[in-house]
Amino acid sequence: MSFSPQSRVWVYQSNREFSASEVTEIQEKLNAFTAQWQAHGHQLKAKAEIIHNFFIVITVDETASNVTGCSIDASVRVLKEIETQYNLDLFNRFNMAYMVDNKVFSLNKEDFETLVSIKKITPDTIVFNNMVQTLEEFETKWQVPFAQSWHNTVFSHLF
Repeated sequence: MSFSPQSRVWVYQSNREFSASEVTEIQEKLNAFTAQWQAHGHQLKAKAEIIHNFFIVITVDETASNVTGCSIDASVRVLKEIETQYNLDLFNRFNMAYMVDNKVFSLNKEDFETLVSIKKITPDTIVFNNMVQTLEEFETKWQVPFAQSWHNTVFSHLF
């Protein structure tokens, strides 16, 4: 299934890495949800995927049918259920993620700031911009070097 570059994207970052069995179970729940996800009676062209065992990424191609407030609420309910069932935190936007040697790490804002200040996170460290809104942005601006991210604006005073 191909999606328009302008498809809407939501990125939910976990506070911890999913185990292999959790990835399988959560992906099954997400697949079941997106297979029946509708907006005003119209099936949404949607997919949900787990990336790096830390991120749940939901994509909706609105060229087929527009997502609505009620349909977004339905997706949030599913994610809240997953959060509760697996004892996760998927909605804390103050959790920061970065990558070293192809391994993702998630920290709270204060610990992330400490790593920046002691130069463990450098301008070249890959960070994740979970505020991307379209598939095109996700593909080009989600995983970026710290120096090219919004993180740099917030934490640059530490360099």
